[in-house]
Amino acid sequence: MRVVIAEDNTLLREGLAALLGGAGHEICATVRDGDGLAPALLCHRPDVAVVDIRMPPTYRDEGVRGVAEARRLIPRLPVLFLSQSVDRLVAGELLSNGASGVGYLLKDRVGRVEDFLGALWRVVEGGTALDPEVVGELMAWCRGDQPLELLTPRERQVLALMAEGHHNTGIAERLRLAESSVGKYVGNIFGKLGLGPEEAGHRRVLAVLTYLEAVQPA
Repeated sequence: MRVVIAEDNTLLREGLAALLGGAGHEICATVRDGDGLAPALLCHRPDVAVVDIRMPPTYRDEGVRGVAEARRLIPRLPVLFLSQSVDRLVAGELLSNGASGVGYLLKDRVGRVEDFLGALWRVVEGGTALDPEVVGELMAWCRGDQPLELLTPRERQVLALMAEGHHNTGIAERLRLAESSVGKYVGNIFGKLGLGPEEAGHRRVLAVLTYLEAVQPA
């Protein structure tokens, strides 16, 4: 796949380029500040962008703003955001308009090559890839008047892992459950969130979106 990388740290930027290039992907461009991000995305229209949230000149949310600018013309552009730490407000902003083709990983996760590449593919395929620490921070701020209150603790665990981007097999391994049991929990989640069979092709994404809307910071 074709990738644009936006990261101000030279070692990490070049490391990402080498990692992805070594895995057979084409690096269309690398940028080191917010000013160059949107032009690079609009010029190359990559399959996915790997973007640092905080870059020069202000080290606030240049990555988020650059992607938002590009997405006005490339609405479905998949983006995997990287951050040094969890920022609930930034996470809420990233997820406020839906989570299709969006990931948010802590930079420590990049060192776990299989996790990073797996997350990248989930984003390219239109799914979500949220760092477990990001999910944990968001869940801590969950408001009590949301549809998630209908779910049992185990169903909430399953839905949280779905939000991280795991499929039923991976969820079963992490929770030490039979895959058939996970399937039943997922079915219960769909039912309690009002996601009927007519939305069969999209229910997993819609369930994750419902989850993310519920756990955004107040």
